[in-house]
Amino acid sequence: MQPYPHVAILGRSKDTVNYETALKRLEVSHHTTLDPAQAALSSHLLLPGGGDIAPILFGQTDHGSRQIDTELDILQLKALALFIEQKKPVLGICKGLQIINVHFGGDIRQHIDTADRHKWTGRDQTHLVYHSALNHNDFFYELYGNSTLVNSAHHQAVDRLGDGLVCACRADDNVIEGLFHAFLPLFAVQWHPERFWAQGGESLFRYFISLS
Repeated sequence: MQPYPHVAILGRSKDTVNYETALKRLEVSHHTTLDPAQAALSSHLLLPGGGDIAPILFGQTDHGSRQIDTELDILQLKALALFIEQKKPVLGICKGLQIINVHFGGDIRQHIDTADRHKWTGRDQTHLVYHSALNHNDFFYELYGNSTLVNSAHHQAVDRLGDGLVCACRADDNVIEGLFHAFLPLFAVQWHPERFWAQGGESLFRYFISLS
């Protein structure tokens, strides 16, 4: 048995250093793996940022997606399904948010009209996001209240929201920036808290680890 809590990061180790660093800062046991079954032995799952999801996985042809890794997409979806089956905590970050949305039957806008405001430009951009859920019993309001500044490095976004998912916050151009599941211990953000630590990233990771 893994020590509790123990976070599985479902990704390629060359791409997950920032997430591992964040968990080390909190002295949380963790490992990075590409094996969904091994990941499912852990108490928590982190779906990290990365390239774009293969459009075939949400019923579209490719019209603007970049850095596709279909094998990784499939492994992340399998791990997510195992954690959902066990009702164990899941955090999605950037691409991880989009993987969660696709799992629940949602889809993705492959290149948003306002991408210049959100995309990586050799560095993160920053903008405000605003609470948008109907009530206040969600992770975003608990951590940040009505709004917070976030960092941004994406050109895609959620389009149709998946079944059971609730939008927690949006940018002022209506891009969904955070979501959670109506009854599962699962939530996700479109920004990168692992590299926005002092500006609210630490509190988000601590919230994730507190879930059971």
